[in-house]
Amino acid sequence: MTRGMRLRGAPPLPVPGLVHGSYPLAGLRPGNVPAPLQWMAAPLRRLQAAWPLHGAPARRLLQAVEAAQAGWQAQGLHGHLLRPLQARLAREGWHPDLRASALGCAAAAARQAMGLQPFGTQLLAAHALLDDRLVQLPTGEGKTLAAALAAAVAALAGVPVHVMTANDYLAARDARRLAPMFEALGLRVACVVAGLPPEQRRDAYAADITYCTAREAAFDALRDTRRGEAPPLLRGQCMALLDEADSLLVDDATMPLVLSAPQHDPQQRAACFQALALARQLQPGLHWQLDAQPAVACTPLGEAELERLCSGLAGAWLNRRHRLDLVASALQALHLLQPGRDYLVREGRVQLLDAVTGRVADGRSWSRGLHTLVELKEGLAPSPAQHTVAQTSFQRFFGRYLRLAGLSGTLAECRAELQQVYGRQVVVLAPRRATRRLQLPSRLYPDAASRQAAIVRRVAALHAQGRPVLVGTDGLDASQALSAALAAAGLPHRRLDARHDADEAAVVAAAGQRGAITVATRMAGRGTDILLGEGVAELGGLHVIDAQDNPSARLDRQLAGRCARQGDPGSAEAWRRADAEAWRAGWLTHWRSGWRPGGRNVQAEGSEARMPPACIDAWTAWRQRTHEQHAATRRQRLLEEERSWDMQLKHPGARR
Repeated sequence: MTRGMRLRGAPPLPVPGLVHGSYPLAGLRPGNVPAPLQWMAAPLRRLQAAWPLHGAPARRLLQAVEAAQAGWQAQGLHGHLLRPLQARLAREGWHPDLRASALGCAAAAARQAMGLQPFGTQLLAAHALLDDRLVQLPTGEGKTLAAALAAAVAALAGVPVHVMTANDYLAARDARRLAPMFEALGLRVACVVAGLPPEQRRDAYAADITYCTAREAAFDALRDTRRGEAPPLLRGQCMALLDEADSLLVDDATMPLVLSAPQHDPQQRAACFQALALARQLQPGLHWQLDAQPAVACTPLGEAELERLCSGLAGAWLNRRHRLDLVASALQALHLLQPGRDYLVREGRVQLLDAVTGRVADGRSWSRGLHTLVELKEGLAPSPAQHTVAQTSFQRFFGRYLRLAGLSGTLAECRAELQQVYGRQVVVLAPRRATRRLQLPSRLYPDAASRQAAIVRRVAALHAQGRPVLVGTDGLDASQALSAALAAAGLPHRRLDARHDADEAAVVAAAGQRGAITVATRMAGRGTDILLGEGVAELGGLHVIDAQDNPSARLDRQLAGRCARQGDPGSAEAWRRADAEAWRAGWLTHWRSGWRPGGRNVQAEGSEARMPPACIDAWTAWRQRTHEQHAATRRQRLLEEERSWDMQLKHPGARR
């Protein structure tokens, strides 16, 4: 039987060969249905079988895996014994009858090479990943090993696997740590990080299992479309396993991935200089206003004023569309994009910050002259102009994988979108041990200063008890201000943000030690467990203060999930501030208008508004749900536009 074929009439394995070609790519997905057939998509999704492994079926699978693991441990993981299993997997695929033996083999390798015994939840998660599903596994339950087990089974079948993690550090760390397990199975593992030369990249993708970031893999796939006669870097998009899947599939879905090449364009640089000069002469509210964050639009008065200012200019400045677009970008650079929140100025360069994680987004830049405008605003020498040679988005990139699965601690909230766009069901697994997290009532403060003062008092009280504290802040400015306030109060602490990400893992890992105080921006996807120090559990475990005004409930849950892992004790509370952008809305503005320091609805100490916690939570949930719906609409609109562009490229006469 030809490699890539399967018995029992099931789909062929996603491997390079006669079936899928030398560079496998996916065709249409349930979420990528042509417009004439979209009416069939919803009924077909509802008819998809639910994940069957609950209760007794799950127990039977775990028993079969345990028996298989015992057998492999007894006879040893020798090559002559592994080859028949690999041959069967390549021939038949990892159907349920064979999967228990393969998972038992992978579990035996983890036990033999690393001393790790996979838990039942990890084995069930690996099983679901091999079923091409997305798995919600609570934080601290071992997503890294669960993904490794699934990757091992797929690689034993001959499928090239890409395991995508949050950053280069985690990709290199996981590949290094898990190498003994994969080597025990006769598999080769490699990693791809930023700055790796093309030949080394090609060799890394040739491994059985490749750890990388989604960004590196996406750009390498883009480069493969532009390489001409040169050998491709990837072996196709066969199978991807995503860590923090919701961050990649939802939060970063609309991020444009633009492959650029430098070009000499002095006219663009001169135009950016002129646009900044013009933008500085326009008044907010009168000449321009917010359109859709983070964009601005000129008012009719602004358009008239801009036409007057450009009357003495020549060339493209006489074109209304050109001057409006470029000046709007200049206004965005001047007034909306802020250092410390949206970007850093480091080593004479502008480095973008990821809005979700707070990390520096290496290699990322704004398009359409915006990056040059920010550089000029900061008084830096503009970097060479770039022109786009290829472009995609994570929605399109992940849609090209023949097999796509992933894990996260927060997937349930966006399961409908994941099903619609990617055709993937979400499996929610319960924690191995019941959670002992104590969720304290939410609080509301009038402004950032009063909340910060209250945080310092709260941290001081917990520190005196010896409990470790983790405070999550919105951005670099907030973390710096809180750090200064803690230092003034004589409280030793460590800060983790975009300026201090080199020792990220060490800072996060030490956050559970007795008396530790950690201030962090955007804890999503840190990828390192916070282990409790000696005697900390008896004190109540790690305490998390959520001082973030997150647009998504998932981000709040990710931060709270840093405490009370694997049955440990812990507590969390969310502290909001009334002057945050999220609270500036209609009737709520009038409702909280009387909450001023000294007012009857405000506590004397810390000026904390006595708004009932249930009301705070209800409002937060409402505005987060509204934001998520708007974001989902934008993602769907972008996906439809991309499909339209694809159709035009394939059929030049087609209409948008």
